[in-house]
Amino acid sequence: MRVEPRTSLIAPVHKVVSSLSAVFFPSDCRLCHTPLVSVTRLPVCRECLESLAPIRIAQCVLCGERLAPAQLLIGNGQCQACCEYPPNFDRAVSYGEYDAGLRDLIHLLKYDAVLPAAKPLGKLLAQSIEQLRLGDVEAVVVPVPLHRSKRRERRFNQAELIVRTALKHLPPHFELDRDALVRQRETRSQVGLDREARIQNMHGAFRVTAPQRISGRTVIVVDDVMTTGTTVSECARVLKRAGAEKVFAATVARTLKRADAPSFSKQPEGEEIEAQLASV
Repeated sequence: MRVEPRTSLIAPVHKVVSSLSAVFFPSDCRLCHTPLVSVTRLPVCRECLESLAPIRIAQCVLCGERLAPAQLLIGNGQCQACCEYPPNFDRAVSYGEYDAGLRDLIHLLKYDAVLPAAKPLGKLLAQSIEQLRLGDVEAVVVPVPLHRSKRRERRFNQAELIVRTALKHLPPHFELDRDALVRQRETRSQVGLDREARIQNMHGAFRVTAPQRISGRTVIVVDDVMTTGTTVSECARVLKRAGAEKVFAATVARTLKRADAPSFSKQPEGEEIEAQLASV
């Protein structure tokens, strides 16, 4: 009986304290650098979060890459890369383009260890997974693993943090399995490699730990960013070899080639971007 009156008294006090803290302990939005008007664990303003928009262009039906006008005329809905190097996953989906505010929000989590950034990113990943329209299919959700040395250095796997939040916005028949895959060897930087060389570089990097947990099931491999899809494709390959019936990929963001870029532009993949930033 006393909870409701107490809440009504505390709420105005909390609002005043937050406003005073914003005045006496000012901070700026880490994305747009405008002053924040309230205290929050995530130093990002509401306007920046609300500006994160989904991809609204013609995309490859398999990997989600931008389709060139000529590819739209072909009619099969696939980009040139998927036609020449078919991916091992059944389909890949992403929420938004890896650019501007979405890129900066991912960097806050991944490189600056601002862990509360996983919450809004998880909501976006949930929207990405919903694009698969799996209905009542029971799916195993597997975050792309880091090599143990990278996990030790970073102290967390950003893909795992993001998907834990995403699952709170998805039906209960999506089951997290953080240990289904391990990264058994480090891979060299893929900067400057063509697609075939990237595939060879990633070959054998992952191993399924318990095939019985994914045999005959639908699996969704999740990560923060997808560029060419080489990493998630290799994950899908080993998962299918271990018995997975179907493997999809879902990420928060996707790097899209420019409309006038050649089909195999050498763009950095997730951990390649990381290597480049670390060297700055």
